[in-house]
Amino acid sequence: MNARTTTRIGWADLPEHVRSAVEDILGDRVVEAVSQPGGYSPGTADRVRTAGGARAFVKAVSPAQNADSVRLHRTEARNTAALPPYAPTPRLLGLHDDGEWVAMVLTDVDGRHPATPWRGAELTRVLATLAELAAALTPNPVPHVPNAAEHLAYDLAGWQRIAADPPPDLDPWAAAHLTDLVDAAGRALAALDGDTLCHVDIRADNLLVDPAGTVTVVDWPWACRGPAWLDTALLLVNVRLHGGHDTDALLRRLPVTADVDRDTLTGFYAGLAGFFLDGARRPPPPGIPTVRAFQRAQGEALLPWVASRLG
Repeated sequence: MNARTTTRIGWADLPEHVRSAVEDILGDRVVEAVSQPGGYSPGTADRVRTAGGARAFVKAVSPAQNADSVRLHRTEARNTAALPPYAPTPRLLGLHDDGEWVAMVLTDVDGRHPATPWRGAELTRVLATLAELAAALTPNPVPHVPNAAEHLAYDLAGWQRIAADPPPDLDPWAAAHLTDLVDAAGRALAALDGDTLCHVDIRADNLLVDPAGTVTVVDWPWACRGPAWLDTALLLVNVRLHGGHDTDALLRRLPVTADVDRDTLTGFYAGLAGFFLDGARRPPPPGIPTVRAFQRAQGEALLPWVASRLG
């Protein structure tokens, strides 16, 4: 699931004035650009090197690729610029926004995505980083972000949309328990209070591990204010998708989730399953042809887990 997931443009596809603006931010000429796989933006995702040897990471997009990606780039730039220097995140070096093209220039992280299926030691390191991140970002240091309940209200209402218009291939267990799923997701949404800055899109392709094992959390357009356990719970969706680990045991063992109400976590995963399965039946957005298959895979990975937890 970490293969290329978009019809992505590269550095050479950017208009000359956008490349020039990036070089102005860097203060030097770009002589090398290497496109990075993974992720869900059809814009550039290039590691660049300048004539003087400096390195940076460039993300750029226009409405011609995907209009929503333009909005997300602007939000990500604002969020990243506000992140405190002690957080294990990239730094925003500069932003070009001409009303059409939005280009972010970020510090380049010397790292790779965690391997999937998840390796035990790497998963342990990432989970520890997320716990440390939650502690460091409480209280929330970025006041402009929305709270989790309003941010995720549409997402966690997926079962309501499915109940109103059931797809013909709806899982039989889900079809028989739609009311339970709607109710469980609603209860979880009401419990998403907290004052921690949360990433809310935690999965392997939004994490980088450097040669020393240090983890950096990248791509912050969805940031919100919520409970300290939120990002850890979201990572376990990715772990569940790829298999090989007892996610129930992890929830019980991890300090950040061990004391969270079981029904809240179950309802949260129920809501996510509904979001993914509802989204998967819709046409793919421009420039992102494989996202619906990825959503379906996540929904289908979560649903048996939710069924077992609802019992």
